[in-house]
Amino acid sequence: MKTIVSLLIFVSITTLTFSQETKYGVRTGVNISNLDFTPDPDFRNDHRNGFAFGGFVDYAFSESLSGLIELQYSAEGAKADELKADYIQMPIMLRFNLGNNFTVGVGPMASLKTWKNQDAFSTFSFSGIGGVEYMITEELFIDARFSYGITNVLDEDLVGIEAKNNTIQIGFGIKM
Repeated sequence: MKTIVSLLIFVSITTLTFSQETKYGVRTGVNISNLDFTPDPDFRNDHRNGFAFGGFVDYAFSESLSGLIELQYSAEGAKADELKADYIQMPIMLRFNLGNNFTVGVGPMASLKTWKNQDAFSTFSFSGIGGVEYMITEELFIDARFSYGITNVLDEDLVGIEAKNNTIQIGFGIKM
């Protein structure tokens, strides 16, 4: 845990030091999420529709390369009440500008569980994230992201199965 925090601080300071242009903004979106279980569950596992909102900082390293750090709230998990999970997340993406207002990005995402009544869920999880963004104007954008869980989101002491969160997120935002 200390290594991850130290790495995030190092990346943030390095990015601030070498940044050519910094943009700040807010973003909101809708989620379609579900849990992938191992082994397959004996119950119906329907997806959950949720929402996400947060703020971000986009650091430009050059005209074609940037780094995005975001802090967001996201409602995820599956449709059943006992499988709903809400998180505070920090995606960190390395982004490439493809020209014509398109940007693609990939990176890791750390998630922290937010509600006490989600006892079956572990407190902390990691995911991989990728996405594409289209700038409508100089300030407004739409984007689509996909995240797939790397770590088990269920508390291993409470349940005997493993689950990984996967989410499709469609968003809209403003850069300042």
